Amino acid sequence: MKLALLGTVGVPGRYGGFETLAENLVRHHARTGRQETLSVWCSAKDNCEHPPRFESAELRYVRLHANGVQSILYDAVSLWQAILSGHDRILLLGVSGALALPLVRLVGWRGRIVTNIDGIEWKREKWNWLARLVLRASEWAALRFSHAVIADNQTIADHVRDTYGSDCHVIAYGGDHALVHAGETEAPAGLPERYALALCRIEPENNVHVILEALDGLGTPLVFVGNWDNSAYGRDLKARYGDRPDLYLLAPVYEPGALHGLRARASVYLHGHSAGGTNPSLVEMMHFGVPVLAHGCAFNRHSTEGKARYFETPRELAALMRGLTPDEANRIGAEMREIARRRYTWDHVGEAYFALLETA
Repeated sequence: MKLALLGTVGVPGRYGGFETLAENLVRHHARTGRQETLSVWCSAKDNCEHPPRFESAELRYVRLHANGVQSILYDAVSLWQAILSGHDRILLLGVSGALALPLVRLVGWRGRIVTNIDGIEWKREKWNWLARLVLRASEWAALRFSHAVIADNQTIADHVRDTYGSDCHVIAYGGDHALVHAGETEAPAGLPERYALALCRIEPENNVHVILEALDGLGTPLVFVGNWDNSAYGRDLKARYGDRPDLYLLAPVYEPGALHGLRARASVYLHGHSAGGTNPSLVEMMHFGVPVLAHGCAFNRHSTEGKARYFETPRELAALMRGLTPDEANRIGAEMREIARRRYTWDHVGEAYFALLETA
């Protein structure tokens, strides 16, 4: 079997959740000595270096950006290259390239396509009407023309069933890789010994404004890591809250050791994501055994099995913070770690992915 993994910037992962998924699937493939040939398509423009291999995978490059407007063409080109190079199993991460699937099925290619449809992308606030239309059409094409579909959260599976009358496989993300780099690098200097922690892309749907308003003046230090300078929304929040005492607004931290250092010193994790399914940063943090206060959307409730604490407004979050006793914090943290060890490990996720690719 020749397996192609498409839809990411590439491996090793340096960008987001799909890249982390791809990297850990490759590592699982290498660690377990699987016999199928594995190739990963990468963006030549988004990677400064272009090594030919990573672990057990061959790396192939497309001279397009993997994100933004070019992502549709990038995924479509990757798809056709995979087919023409003789791959008979394709794992497509995201729906950007799904509009090419009807043509693939029409030409009589006899391989199998498994698509991870990500979150319900067309509902995200950041997209304009045209982008939402394209993303919704892509979602439909992925559901109609893939041989199997993966959702990373039961809420997405429910959406698929209710909207399209189709079932899909629910496979979440692993998070135990976040524990690997303990002690390699310290957290950034100048931070308090213990603090509330939040980290995400600075977008309205991640409720960054809600978290900052709730913690402003509360008396609990907050370390918030994100790409503040990439949008007017982020720049406005940084200008408003950047000089407040007890609020530490940090630029993105990608180095694994430094990330571990930041997470290990957190006393509580604040998760504002309200869209997108099972979020990698949430399941990674659950392995650290700290209490989670999360936006009360269905995605987060499923991910934490209803055992975190939930908010929607600044007032609700501030009240949760004030009312969090040491005993309750310890209990919630232990429950988060138990769920993470049971559901969100890469051994479990890798086995589920490769089993599906064998039988799709």
